[in-house]
Amino acid sequence: MVEPRDDFEIEEEDFEDADGTEDLAIDAQEALDTFDAAEGEISEQLRTLVEWIVFQLVDETSEVEITADQRGSSVRVQVLLPEDDLGKVIGRGGRIAKSIRTILMIVGSREHLRVSLDIEGRD
Repeated sequence: MVEPRDDFEIEEEDFEDADGTEDLAIDAQEALDTFDAAEGEISEQLRTLVEWIVFQLVDETSEVEITADQRGSSVRVQVLLPEDDLGKVIGRGGRIAKSIRTILMIVGSREHLRVSLDIEGRD
C-alpha cells in the first residue's frame, strides 16, 4: 500500500499565469475545436469502415458514394449506390445490412455514439 506524503504542498502560485490570473479552465473555444476535431475523426473512421465493407460487395466501386455526418452523439452514415448493387449490400432479408449496422453499433458504443446506416439505390 502506498503511504500518503505529508511533505507535498500545492502552492497558490502553481495555479497562476505570469500575469497573476488563475487559469484553471481550458479556453471554451479551444475545447469546442478539440471536440469538433474528435467528432470529425470518428465519423470519418466510421465512413472508412463502411466504405471498406461495401467495396468488398459491389462490382463498380467508383459509382458508390458514402457520407458520414455527426450531430452531437449521433452519426448518420449514408450509402448511395447503383440499383444493380443494392441487393448485394442489403442481402437476402436484409442480413448483410443488419450485420453492417451491428458492427457500426459496436464501434459507436465504444465512443458513446448512436450510429445509423441508410442504404439507398440510385439509377
